[in-house]
Amino acid sequence: MSFEIRDKDLAGRIGRLKTKSGYIETPAFFPVINPVKQDREVPADKIMSIGFSQVITNAFIIKQVFGDEAKKLGVKKIINFSGIVMTDSGAYQILRYGRDRIKIEPEEIATYQVEIGSDIAVIADIPTRDDSSYEEARESVEETLRRARLTIEKVGGSDVLWVLPIQGGIYVDLVAKSAKEASRIEGYGMYAIGSPVTVLEKYGFSKIVDMVAVAKSLLPLDKPVHLFGGGHPLIIPLMVALGIDSFDSASYILYARDGRYMTEEGTYKITDLEYLPCECEVCSKYTPKELIELEEKEKIRMLAIHNLHVINRELKRVKTALKEGRLWELIEERARTHPSLREALNTLIKYVEWVERLDPRFKGDAHAMFLYDTTSYHRPELIRHRRLVSSVLREKKGKIVLLPGNPDEKPFRNSEIYKRALSMGIINSDTHVLVYLPYFNLVPVELDQVYPYAQFEAPLTMEGQLINYMIEEISNLISRKIAEAEITILTCSKYAWSKQELLKNLIMQDRKVKLIELC
Repeated sequence: MSFEIRDKDLAGRIGRLKTKSGYIETPAFFPVINPVKQDREVPADKIMSIGFSQVITNAFIIKQVFGDEAKKLGVKKIINFSGIVMTDSGAYQILRYGRDRIKIEPEEIATYQVEIGSDIAVIADIPTRDDSSYEEARESVEETLRRARLTIEKVGGSDVLWVLPIQGGIYVDLVAKSAKEASRIEGYGMYAIGSPVTVLEKYGFSKIVDMVAVAKSLLPLDKPVHLFGGGHPLIIPLMVALGIDSFDSASYILYARDGRYMTEEGTYKITDLEYLPCECEVCSKYTPKELIELEEKEKIRMLAIHNLHVINRELKRVKTALKEGRLWELIEERARTHPSLREALNTLIKYVEWVERLDPRFKGDAHAMFLYDTTSYHRPELIRHRRLVSSVLREKKGKIVLLPGNPDEKPFRNSEIYKRALSMGIINSDTHVLVYLPYFNLVPVELDQVYPYAQFEAPLTMEGQLINYMIEEISNLISRKIAEAEITILTCSKYAWSKQELLKNLIMQDRKVKLIELC
């Protein structure tokens, strides 16, 4: 097994995962294949033709139905799929029906997965339900770790890529314990975030952000991490931004059976639609009325095919944004499609310092940075900017002039205010000029042509919180520099962030601070 990372943005990455049957480009989605009735719904070869060269199926069900015959035929023959096959051990059945009803011997099912020719296999873990008590969650962590050690001792020499799920559920301290201990167990080429399915079904996206961020911050960076049950396009950009490399779900067929039609922004009942907002092979052929009138099995098949196209399209969109360094903008866009996603993005901001450490400084071709609201303030690029400016300002002494920046006048030294201050002698060769504007707070003018100071777009209508962040930073500058620098603040009443009434309180700190209106 090898995992080569080719592009990065935020904590996300595009990678190339090697298995015994070939390579997978990540982020990747594994459609769930039912080994018994898949051919009657969406045949596996159709799934591959849509663009999925990897699937996941259930070794527990295969063992129950096919037994030793599957060892002779192999899992790929059983499900009629020639690509890369991942097998689950039956933990989903344990999650749904409980350990009392589903009995799985961890070493036995692991050996079986090797014998049927799985490319990627998941150990027989014990999932943590979202309604588990703390004690139940702790027991699932400890039992999963015990089984992980037993399993790798039994099958560690095989050519299967083994997956170790991280348990703990909504109890992030237990997730941390699980991740720390799991990373010490040798022999695993991949990890997974265990049992988020029921949380995702309830749109508990913020809880998933906590689980993923805590686990990812403790797991080895050179190993891929899978998310079980991540089957809706809504969640994919956010999870990729946190470093999830692959997903699986049966959502495409489960939604279809319920007459639900996926879009990147949400899910609709097909009976509620008058138009199909998609151009896939299904939507370009049928109207909603024609789909509804199809025979039931055919309607389910068509809806499932459409849903797979939507998932595939969203993965491509995420990869494109990642390569262009626009993943933050994509998750901001998606966060406006559902309140739970907006809340999840707010939760991600708690971990933005960790994300910033993983975010690459240089991202190939530079694209203009789009800034929307207070959420954009927390972009890793702006965190780095404020850190850089703080270090630069420590060295500045003497005369300092602060002048307002305008997003529509870039680079800043080309602005009318800068030219006027220069002609009036307010700015000269001995002056340190700082541009002030929301999002950035302060920008040394000598950096105004460096990315992203001349390569961003922002609205002229600024939220009060953004202006408050900026004023707080100016106040901090005055407090640090008042004893050693003469400070002049130029204002322009045309800009909401540069009105004298907002800034006049700052000059009360010391009479050496001057306030001059220039427009």
